[in-house]
Amino acid sequence: MPRISIPTTGRLPSSLRVDPSNPAVSKILNRLSRASLISIALDWLDENDPSLAAPYLRRAEDEDDSEDENDFNVPAQSLGALQELYANLQSRKGSKREVIDRIVEGDWRHGLSLNQLAGADLQYLYDHPLSQRWTAYRIVPLKPVNPDADADDDVTPTEDKQSLSIPRLHPATFLNALQSQVPPDVKAHYTIDRHRTLPLLLLRIFIIDSPYNTSLSLHSSSSSSATTFDTSRTVYIAFPDASPHVFISKPQSLSIAPGTAGAGIGGESKSLRTLIVEGIPKALSRPRQRVTLKATGLVTRNINELLERKGKQRTNAAGGGWGVYADEKVKESPLDMVLPTPPLSEEDGDAEGTRGGKRPLSVVERREERKRKRARLVAKARFGGSGRVEDGKGLERVDVVVEDAFPAAAEEGEGEREEEEDEDEELQPYVRLTFHGSHVFAGIRQLVEHGIIDGERMPGWMTGEEGVSVGAVRNGRIRGYKGSGL
Repeated sequence: MPRISIPTTGRLPSSLRVDPSNPAVSKILNRLSRASLISIALDWLDENDPSLAAPYLRRAEDEDDSEDENDFNVPAQSLGALQELYANLQSRKGSKREVIDRIVEGDWRHGLSLNQLAGADLQYLYDHPLSQRWTAYRIVPLKPVNPDADADDDVTPTEDKQSLSIPRLHPATFLNALQSQVPPDVKAHYTIDRHRTLPLLLLRIFIIDSPYNTSLSLHSSSSSSATTFDTSRTVYIAFPDASPHVFISKPQSLSIAPGTAGAGIGGESKSLRTLIVEGIPKALSRPRQRVTLKATGLVTRNINELLERKGKQRTNAAGGGWGVYADEKVKESPLDMVLPTPPLSEEDGDAEGTRGGKRPLSVVERREERKRKRARLVAKARFGGSGRVEDGKGLERVDVVVEDAFPAAAEEGEGEREEEEDEDEELQPYVRLTFHGSHVFAGIRQLVEHGIIDGERMPGWMTGEEGVSVGAVRNGRIRGYKGSGL
């Protein structure tokens, strides 16, 4: 008699297995390289809990089983033999298809657990660090609500700008509190992993729209031919060390063919992500220590850039040319008259008046050389040590809306201005600037060094010192745009 599944508020167990024929399994595995597939297979075989990734093994009493003998992927008799098999695959060349068939049709033919799929998904994130699009949020403490306040008074908690407290993250407590915020008709699977190279903790949340936490949650519903697994979403949350910020990824849905059942579910994806964003501050809050999340206006695929701007480093409050003071080796103060000398993005070149030991430069050439040298010095002063192509901290997109009024012409008389003000008080055109590229601020720095952009009159936000990728310029200053929290 099959097991009975009833709706529950519990989370999805890590040992829950997904059938290898499920399209989600092939999608996750096919994204990985051959070397990564073998690496995660060896990790699965080293699991401390056998129920999380137990392979299919051939028992000693089944040695004469003709079914196994005719199998193309003959099962191993022990974990040691299976580890040796994958070690041999690692030491020789071969196709990725060979490894996938061995995993799906051989050693894990009875299904891959959610823990195994999570490990494969994390491996893809490590192999492709730019695969996720992250948004940085700031953890803001709230003032405690006065319990003696009248019922008619506004008891909405406000931001406590004087508090310097940061809630401590205890993974088990946080997950239990976050699970309590998930509605009973949604199920989630959580995986926590320490990033291999960066100072942050990764939380992978796998969400399924189902009231069950058994294998029934992975099967087709009666109202749709698409499985609930296909409508799942995966969200990553990164907690940087010793920083009052949280990085949340945009959920990536599994591909569904247009016109089929389950297509066009982007709105559901957004609602699930909103549910997670609203649940994080509640899970981080404690009695009389409530917090909320505020977007910082920084969105990027480069998590190194997020750590540079919103991590525990001193650079998170010293962008652009101010970054030279974040260097602990620099002893000067911004109030000193002597400024530190950050490096140029290129060598200074030959001395003025000569050109590689060749003939002396002409008057026009010396003038152009002085202009180029000054442009490089201006770029050095405005950008400091940031905005370098090889620094690995590129921001791929910056969107800015200029909301300032158009400046009036200086030669207009006062009488003409008064007449124009009666007709039209100010001219405020809609100007939107979008910068694209692998490293936006490195490109702007190069334009300054070549004299294409006037680095002396350039606003500070074009150097990246404000630490935002989406903002609006008002009165010459950039601010977060549309609820970014700045």
